[in-house]
Amino acid sequence: MGNLTNIAIKNAAPGRYQDGGGLMIEIKEGGAGKWIYRYSFAKKRRDMGLGAWPAVSLAEARKSRDQWAAVLRSGRDPVSVRSAQKAEAKAALDRQDPTFKEMAETTFESRKGRLRGDGERGRWFSPLRLHVIPKIGAKRMSEIHQADIKAALAPIWRKKYPTAEKAIQRTRIVFETAKLTGVACDPLTVDAAMHMLGEVHHETVNLSSAPWREVPGIYAAIPDTVPGLCLRWSILTAVRPDASRGARFSEIERDTWTVPADRVKGMRGKVEPFRVPLSGEALSVADRAAQFSNNFLFPGQRSGTVSDVAVTKALRLLHPTATVHGFRASCRTWMEDVDACSYDVAESILGHVVGGKVERTYQRSDRLDRRRPVMEAWARFVTGQESDEVVPIRR
Repeated sequence: MGNLTNIAIKNAAPGRYQDGGGLMIEIKEGGAGKWIYRYSFAKKRRDMGLGAWPAVSLAEARKSRDQWAAVLRSGRDPVSVRSAQKAEAKAALDRQDPTFKEMAETTFESRKGRLRGDGERGRWFSPLRLHVIPKIGAKRMSEIHQADIKAALAPIWRKKYPTAEKAIQRTRIVFETAKLTGVACDPLTVDAAMHMLGEVHHETVNLSSAPWREVPGIYAAIPDTVPGLCLRWSILTAVRPDASRGARFSEIERDTWTVPADRVKGMRGKVEPFRVPLSGEALSVADRAAQFSNNFLFPGQRSGTVSDVAVTKALRLLHPTATVHGFRASCRTWMEDVDACSYDVAESILGHVVGGKVERTYQRSDRLDRRRPVMEAWARFVTGQESDEVVPIRR
């Protein structure tokens, strides 16, 4: 028997009271208390919490003290042993029923191999990290209800629908992956949440582009700064901005620029390097860019390449609404309006896939030679050497 009784504990003033054998109780203001098992291990005093009183009774505290005292007599540290047990139990639970955050990270890791730049470039994980994990990341997969998912995405469901749509689609992928690995969850939970969120009539807004007849005026006003030269290059080549900003001198051979596969839009393993015919004006831009670097055509101020912010800022000074990417649409519309080339050549210039899977199996040309005169004609128009009434020869 110990020194304490239930009545004595109930009537005790704030303070610490010994029961014997290392067991004590600390009573706080208001009558609540906590059990402590004090012992020495490796010549160091250790205090081990055994739970709160009155949730843990005197009898239960004594029984717990006796169990850990037996561990101590076996030569092991009770605190360390309990920590290891908790970690093992948590690891087992994580395997059987991980949290949403753990499962989302596992899903992302399993998909990285097929995503560009290991998923960072396309920000596959971003919608989950920003909008779902903060709300339900700590919940176990089996505990997540459709109402939890609804509550997480309701704030952006109508205001930022494209982002919300990505978030809920990827949440479903997480549930599907979890179910395939044996976790007790149902992807239909996500479908139910989507039903609860309701339908959204969202109209896609295309990136703003300058009318093609305005491009020569914009081009003439662009300064020969690094961002300005990058903007010129993007207009002349009609290549996506990310690929343009990363252009290197080593990628240019005579009058052809080869964009590496890792900067070509598409899933890893599904894209190939993209050859771009360079007009005389584009080669002139490259010559002028050589004064800034012998590696990147458009270097950043400190390292790497010029930022998209810097290039966009250079354009904003010339045109308040146009976007760098929008010049691809300007070029494509020009090709259509002046009947510059056939449909397949025009789409090839933009790096778009032309034809079905079977057709592409047999037709493997990138139409480089047919694209070259079109890009030269576009450069002449952009630089004001040719009016918009002149129709390039189709080939």
